[in-house]
Amino acid sequence: MMYLETERLIVRSLQQSDELPFIEMASDGSLTEIYGDCGECHKWMGRFISEAMELEALNNPRNEYLAFAIEEKVSHAVVGSVGSSFYEDFDEVGVTYFIGAKYRGNGYAAEALLSFVNYLCTTYDIAKLVATANVHNIASCKTLEQADFVLVETKMYQDLYDECEGMSNIYIRKK
Repeated sequence: MMYLETERLIVRSLQQSDELPFIEMASDGSLTEIYGDCGECHKWMGRFISEAMELEALNNPRNEYLAFAIEEKVSHAVVGSVGSSFYEDFDEVGVTYFIGAKYRGNGYAAEALLSFVNYLCTTYDIAKLVATANVHNIASCKTLEQADFVLVETKMYQDLYDECEGMSNIYIRKK
């Protein structure tokens, strides 16, 4: 089980009880950039959480993905998620994250991501992480930069759930 604390947040292993908050965040559009159309997410979110729990038990970030909940320390509200994904096209481990719409603008993504990246690099001895962000998603680009990722390239890129290629910033973070 993974458990990290920051000043304001807890980053922890997913639990089945996270299903409803994740469905709510999907319905507010928070997961669209990661998973595409989430109109049917209520049908598969429970399976996603179960699968994420199974993948965490394998303890290998080079598998498909690892996903964790971001929770406010005081209220214990689930406000988003942070995790890793194996980017086959880069042959590298990368990071993923989202914050629910009503929790944005508080710096939660950068705070959780920085803590998670430090955990990931030390726990798994990963020397380099990658991340991609649509050039129009300024908040995501700023989040990556606040978590010590460096922009290395801007190019046309199509991520796994993207309908088509779009201009994306490619970021690298070295240990």
